[in-house]
Amino acid sequence: MHSADDARPWTFYAFAAFFTLFVLFLYGPMIVIYILSFQGPSGGMTFPLNGVSLHWFGALISQTRVGDIAGSFVRSIGLAALVALVTVVLSVLAGLGFRRRFRGSAFAFYLAIASLIMPGLFVGLGIALAFRLLGLETSWYVSGLGAQLTWTLPFGLLIMFAVLGRFNRSYEEAAIDLGATNWQKLREVTLPMLLPGIIGVALFGFTLSYDELARTALTAGSENTLPLEIWAMTTNVTSPTLYAVGAVTTIVSFVVIVIALSSIAFIQRRRIRGARDATLASAE
Repeated sequence: MHSADDARPWTFYAFAAFFTLFVLFLYGPMIVIYILSFQGPSGGMTFPLNGVSLHWFGALISQTRVGDIAGSFVRSIGLAALVALVTVVLSVLAGLGFRRRFRGSAFAFYLAIASLIMPGLFVGLGIALAFRLLGLETSWYVSGLGAQLTWTLPFGLLIMFAVLGRFNRSYEEAAIDLGATNWQKLREVTLPMLLPGIIGVALFGFTLSYDELARTALTAGSENTLPLEIWAMTTNVTSPTLYAVGAVTTIVSFVVIVIALSSIAFIQRRRIRGARDATLASAE
């Protein structure tokens, strides 16, 4: 039994109500889109539902008037994977490099993250103008890649700096005492311990690239990525096909997040199991 003194104050219920409204405001429109994507063949863009079917998901492939959904989806997945890879490599190298202070390190750090406060549309415009002045064609895999890296790299750097800030160097020192070379120390001690953070950087890079619009709009060239294709659809598609696209892209995002979180959990379980086995072996 709870006494009267254990009763929660009114502020708890006020904040609980505010949080509930916030969740509804955040996810309510998404839920509406998911429901409307299952409209029947004669359904419209609003409620009520006129039957329930997968008709509009099939329309993504069968109706040419919808646009190049399949091609833009493949391009976005490929670009996001490339952005994630480059972001991980550069963030890890930069994080390891910044472990030691050097002249101008503070300036280099703030210069690297300065693009976070720059309007993305102007970043894309500057890159597009630079390519034009150099006589180069803009494309999603060159200029688009560079534009998106100005958005993903600062986040990758901040994550790696936070991870390395909590890193215990005594493990590296123990590896050196046992005769490990610098490469062995990096490969067998440092990188495995940083792996959850590296997966986090890859997840950030992938998701930020997958739905990036402003920086890509002027740098993707003649072939659209998925966000650009969806933006173009909003002007000429007046059917629940647009909602079906939103549902599919959201599913892909959740699949990527689940894979990343599952990988981190698996790594942590293996680390705990390895530490337990090592403790049992030393006890014997």
